[in-house]
Amino acid sequence: MRTGRLLRTATFRRALIYMAPFGVLVVILFGFLYLGTLSLIDSQANATIEAEIRGLAEQYGTRGLSRLEEVIAERSGSKGEKGSVYLLTGPDLTPLAGNLNSWPSQAALKDGWLSFEVERNEHGVVTKHEIRAKPFRLEGGFRLLVGRDMAERAAFQEVIGKTLAVALVITVILGVAGAVYLSRRLLVRVEAIAETSRTIVRGDLTRRVPLAGSGDEFDHLSASLNEMLEQIEQLMTGMRAVTDSLAHDLRSPLTRLKGRIETVLRATPDEARYRETLAATIADADAILGTFNALLAITEAEAGTAREGMSRLELGALARAALELYEPLAEGKGLILSEEIDDGVAIVGHPQLLAQSVANLLDNAIKYTAAGGAVSLAVRNAGERAELVVADSGPGIPPEDRARVLERFVRLDASRSSPGSGLGLSLVAAVAKLHRAELRLEDNAPGLKVILAFETADSEG
Repeated sequence: MRTGRLLRTATFRRALIYMAPFGVLVVILFGFLYLGTLSLIDSQANATIEAEIRGLAEQYGTRGLSRLEEVIAERSGSKGEKGSVYLLTGPDLTPLAGNLNSWPSQAALKDGWLSFEVERNEHGVVTKHEIRAKPFRLEGGFRLLVGRDMAERAAFQEVIGKTLAVALVITVILGVAGAVYLSRRLLVRVEAIAETSRTIVRGDLTRRVPLAGSGDEFDHLSASLNEMLEQIEQLMTGMRAVTDSLAHDLRSPLTRLKGRIETVLRATPDEARYRETLAATIADADAILGTFNALLAITEAEAGTAREGMSRLELGALARAALELYEPLAEGKGLILSEEIDDGVAIVGHPQLLAQSVANLLDNAIKYTAAGGAVSLAVRNAGERAELVVADSGPGIPPEDRARVLERFVRLDASRSSPGSGLGLSLVAAVAKLHRAELRLEDNAPGLKVILAFETADSEG
């Protein structure tokens, strides 16, 4: 994965943007720590110096100059506290006692405090030390200077400065590393989706976006994309199947129609024959139109556009209307047509598509049931479901073929000799999907039982 592409990702830029306030926060935190600690060191030094000045002034007041000189000599000697600075001078600034050689002439006086530097030889190395001191005038014109070596303060300043620099460097390194890590992870997931998309564009509709198994938002997105790709593949596969089947099923009637017309045109003119040929041509044209109408109805149901025409309806009334339409056909074939329809079974549905589905089920049942057989239509409440059942005593459908017959243009070998396009049950399946109904094909022993189970209007409400 190229670094340039990684650094151009939005995740990397946003991570750096989020890192900036954190870096500022680190600087502010160390700034408060730095200033607070320096203030504490200065306060402690000031308090110590002032306390020593008061003590030394009391020594001078009670026991005189000689005792003050002894105390200063003791405290500024090798047994005294390290870092303490003392100087006692006469009125003419002549040094009398202490560890300073002379009164600091270049010292800056601010708010009663002096700040100056002194040079010290430590193990052969001359170093400069910052001194913070306070002058005090004694009776008799004597002058006292008490101070502290601020080397610890300077050392602390140096430590804080280095710590702040290291903290900022670590913050930047961690921020950049985190940005690179997040960008790399994001880019890997996005690249997986992009690669899948490129593979699909090249024609492999079976490819799916891999899931990491983490259950994060990318997995949810990938799962949704895979569902969409699954649907697209099914639609494309169905479209190919429809195209192939449509071309195959329409070739025969169109060839038959063309051949019949050409034969009549080449023959001796005969009005009776013309009429017979036109009637057969109309029948073939009706079959072709029926195929197209069925395909359009299936497409409308599968696309969901028919939902706008859905309304509350009584399923029993719709079933009776379809039954009345097919009663003459059943009687003409010598079939026993029975009904068991409950009143008041209400659902929300598309009247036209439901009527066509019931008509298809009755037409199939009557078509494939031999003379003397029986066909029944039932509508009943089954708890929160409304069931419509069409049963016959025909040859039925083997269990292994029941899922396949719901596909378009699928006709079993036993029905090849019967007229039809193989779209009847496909339409029923599409309408069931539109209504979120359960479609079951069961054995009627003998024959086939088709069950459509809808949600009732009250349970949907």
